[in-house]
Amino acid sequence: MTHNVLVVDDEPKLCDLLSSALSQNGLQVFTAGNGLHALKVLESEDIDLVISDWRMPGMDGPQLLAEIKNRFPHLPVIVMTAYSTVKNAVQSMRNGAFDYIAKPFDIDELDITVSKALQFRDILKDNQRMRAELDEHQQIDSLIGDSPSFRRVLHAIDSVRESNATILLTGESGTGKEMVARAIHQHGHRADRPFVAVNCAAIPEGLLESEMFGHRKGAFTGAVADRIGRFMQADKGTLFLDEIGEMPLALQAKILRALQERVIEPVGDSRERKVDVRVIAATNKNLLDAVANKEFREDLYYRLNVFPIPLPALRERVEDIAPLARHFAHTLGATAGKRFTGFSAQALQAMARYSWPGNIRELQNCVERATIVASGAVIEEEDLPAYLFASRPADSGALITEGNVPSNLDAALAEVEKDYILAALAQSNGVQAAAAQLIGISERSFWYRLKKLGIHVDKIVR
Repeated sequence: MTHNVLVVDDEPKLCDLLSSALSQNGLQVFTAGNGLHALKVLESEDIDLVISDWRMPGMDGPQLLAEIKNRFPHLPVIVMTAYSTVKNAVQSMRNGAFDYIAKPFDIDELDITVSKALQFRDILKDNQRMRAELDEHQQIDSLIGDSPSFRRVLHAIDSVRESNATILLTGESGTGKEMVARAIHQHGHRADRPFVAVNCAAIPEGLLESEMFGHRKGAFTGAVADRIGRFMQADKGTLFLDEIGEMPLALQAKILRALQERVIEPVGDSRERKVDVRVIAATNKNLLDAVANKEFREDLYYRLNVFPIPLPALRERVEDIAPLARHFAHTLGATAGKRFTGFSAQALQAMARYSWPGNIRELQNCVERATIVASGAVIEEEDLPAYLFASRPADSGALITEGNVPSNLDAALAEVEKDYILAALAQSNGVQAAAAQLIGISERSFWYRLKKLGIHVDKIVR
């Protein structure tokens, strides 16, 4: 495995000497004459180790070390200086330097120090990779189900995973869009590259452009150093744009250009940067409606919608509720030190009757609560949260009977969903956060459903 080493020193002859010595050990060496140049190299190259001088004009060694620890916390730094003092050595180690050597130094001593630093870097990388693989594995394990609607999702994942096509995941909140995006990345040819997720609704509008494309130092108030954006972080890998429907119109044009031309322009920088990113976008909104309402760019919609994958709501794959619940009970129970053998028939029936407006996320929250409450190895009906039984028809078979089949399934389901939300609001005295928690969905999802169903909270409070 070839390692990349960055040597930072304002003396060109020393840079050349170190470059020659380290290259003989099979290392790829980059050089920089000052701290600012070093940061630019770190942004564009995959560096495994930095060897930096202590005293340099402009950004000196301590300042560079602090910036590296802030932006690249796992990158080891060896500090070298001709002004060797115990005070400097202690200070550099306290500030996060891997080691400290004094000039003039012995090449053999340098080789040993560099070898130790690179071994440390390899261990960190292996740990990060194993943690990432574990996280990915846990996410993919949650893609459980054998219903016809979910088999279509799995078939779509298998069809598109090796391509570079832009993917648009659609579906209600909690249907597992990020899990599907991670599965596509993990099983494709970019699996060994970064997976970077961005929630477009969670970042303030004023910071979103900088977050996506990066910025140059001084581009705006508070921009004290250059910063790479999410597109560059995901270079050669996958960028997951969650809640893409919430992206401001002004930024949509720049996202479109990045997708079309594969170039980005950091804030405050006139130079373009090429990027190789596979984009997966997700939304719980109807983007065609948003296009019609001038809330979303039509050209961006078609650029994103190259390979659409609609994710079914949990109520549309009722046969998958039991295996999903068992999976959550097993994993959550193990975390809590409990062992569950399954659910009683009554508990499974209760979960099958519920409409799950929060989908898989709500089911997971429900099972987590049940694993806390349950006293035995089998989760019983009484261990389930009370909201599952709110507004239940007296006769479970009365929902659909002869002459009582709903003419519009969506409208009927909306009425059921509305009943649960109204019951939760009544129980929480109109406090939306508490009502959302009662039915196991996020506040954002709850607010979205209030708007969709036309529920005005001020009319609920008593």
